[in-house]
Amino acid sequence: MDEKQVAYTKSSYTKLTEDRIDKIQRRDNWEIAIGLNEVDNLKPSRYLIELMDDSIEGKKTYKEVENALYSYYKEFNSNDESIVQTEECDLVSIRIVQLLENGSFKFSPITLKTIHKALFKDLFKGELEKYVGEFRDYNISKKEPILGGESVIYGDYNDLMDLLEYDFYQESKNSDKVSVSRLAKFTSSIWQVHPFCEGNTRTTAVFIIKYLRSLGYNINNDLFKEHSLYFRNALVLSNYSDINRNIRPNFKYLESFFEKLLIDASTDLEKIN
Repeated sequence: MDEKQVAYTKSSYTKLTEDRIDKIQRRDNWEIAIGLNEVDNLKPSRYLIELMDDSIEGKKTYKEVENALYSYYKEFNSNDESIVQTEECDLVSIRIVQLLENGSFKFSPITLKTIHKALFKDLFKGELEKYVGEFRDYNISKKEPILGGESVIYGDYNDLMDLLEYDFYQESKNSDKVSVSRLAKFTSSIWQVHPFCEGNTRTTAVFIIKYLRSLGYNINNDLFKEHSLYFRNALVLSNYSDINRNIRPNFKYLESFFEKLLIDASTDLEKIN
């Protein structure tokens, strides 16, 4: 085999290897996206799974997938809540994939708005429509199953940007030295602000994944694929207290999640009782 043949063989092998890595990365991003929607008990359609396979194989672009979904859901009753939820899962999934593949990132509260708008455009209906990519202008509470129907106390709508800017400032002071405990505290803090009417956990998760990737961390993607509900419950428990029942915010579950995410994928998650 002459030098040209050797060079061609090496080039072909490199191309095959790169294609394989791209497919693995695309599949990881798709599985993360679908997993994150399970936070709100949303399941993908069979049609999305077909489109996902075409996307992973490079047969369809992300834009083609999204357009195919828009056409597909035009045929359904938009007043059917189960259809509405499946459509949300499908469209948010393809948008999460696009955001995860896009390497651009700015460490700023404004990026939360950008992510939220990208994820939920055209999906909020009625009065909620104006809040896509915008902070809420009223206070909220949400019944949490893990708390037996109680709610975390979220940030006051008057202070949302001030609260976020403080949290981002505190994190930025040591962002070159990410630690499990500090990352858990930062994630818990921005989630507790709950700046959006809906979609806070998915927005926070996408932001944190992009943040860690921007710092060069090779994260354990399986966690967001398989344990997104654990992630939400850990966020809830890190922000709930009841002095009368001697309950204090508990960070051990969120720290367990980030330890498995960043340090040792073989460690077991702390069991949430």
